[in-house]
Amino acid sequence: MAAALDELTRLGMRRGGAPRDISFTTASTLSRLHHEGPRRLTSLAADEGVAQPSMTQLVQRLERQGYVERERDPGDKRVVWVGITEAGRLLLAERRARRAQEMADLLAALPPDEEAALAAAVLAALPVIRRLTDTAPQPIASGQDR
Repeated sequence: MAAALDELTRLGMRRGGAPRDISFTTASTLSRLHHEGPRRLTSLAADEGVAQPSMTQLVQRLERQGYVERERDPGDKRVVWVGITEAGRLLLAERRARRAQEMADLLAALPPDEEAALAAAVLAALPVIRRLTDTAPQPIASGQDR
């Protein structure tokens, strides 16, 4: 089962994420901000498994590109909150749409019975996969962008 999940992950990374316009850590950071709301820079770095200086550089770049905004905490000026902008949300939506289309094109090449079997298996596994994703331990910050 682990090997099959690894194959599925490789398929998703290789075929379902074809536009390499942003790094995995950039996409993950924007997605986290989109789903969880503004975060402290320090917790964002820890949650993404990168050192704080690396996250600071990433956030500075994303801010220059207009995808995130930083604000000082009014109660503690040492604390920086990072939030996604509308441009960042749009970037994520466009990437999701491209990945979905690429996967749809790939699945369309399957014979109907194989497509139906795959659909049934994935839909049955999805709740378990989501639970595993939600409970997986966070990586330890390594100081390197993934």
